[in-house]
Amino acid sequence: MRLHTRTWGDRDRTALLVHGIMSDSRTWHRVAPKIAEQGYRVIGVDLRGHGQSGRGRYTPQDWADDLVESLPEGIDVAIGHSLGAVALALAVDRLRPARVVYGDPAFLVDGRNGDPRQFRQFKHATREDIVARSPRWSSEDVDTELATLRDWDPDTVEGAALIAGADVVPLDPVVPSLVLLATESHFFSEATAGKLRQRGLQVRIVPGVGHTIHRDDLDAFVGALEGWI
Repeated sequence: MRLHTRTWGDRDRTALLVHGIMSDSRTWHRVAPKIAEQGYRVIGVDLRGHGQSGRGRYTPQDWADDLVESLPEGIDVAIGHSLGAVALALAVDRLRPARVVYGDPAFLVDGRNGDPRQFRQFKHATREDIVARSPRWSSEDVDTELATLRDWDPDTVEGAALIAGADVVPLDPVVPSLVLLATESHFFSEATAGKLRQRGLQVRIVPGVGHTIHRDDLDAFVGALEGWI
């Protein structure tokens, strides 16, 4: 499936941004200009079932295959958040970016730290619901979340549920790989950070933020990317 994309900037280097579940490329509305300012053409995708991309079967492999179908090989840096990090991890050996960043990746999910099916209930979330769940978000991010929820197919949760129990954590990464972990995320533990390092991934821990690092604290997110963009 060819994915819908948005582009910021027009420089020679290319950065890819892949959103998490319930979102789409609009979730990067503050991040993408920051990266573009550093000399990049930034491409944000809408994963299938999200935004303006098509609907269909939902599996982690389908999301990864769509990235390969829609994007050029050899981009300079690819950044994926949550579900988007899973799709990147499954596509990285074919996309071959120079560097990859996984932001609080959903490949850390297991039966103990959440079931993606719980997200189905957020399809009809109100502004008040979003503010209560994510109090650090800007008003613009809350507006964006309301818009992306309207354009999201909640059946994607069935595909996301396939991640739990499947080992898709990169082993001996094929490209330099960084994982950003948020201390307030239910994925975080020092033991998890240690296991990721044992697999050859670099790990940076971002304190005081939740699962959506780039929306909780934009400056902390961009700072954590130092040396990778």
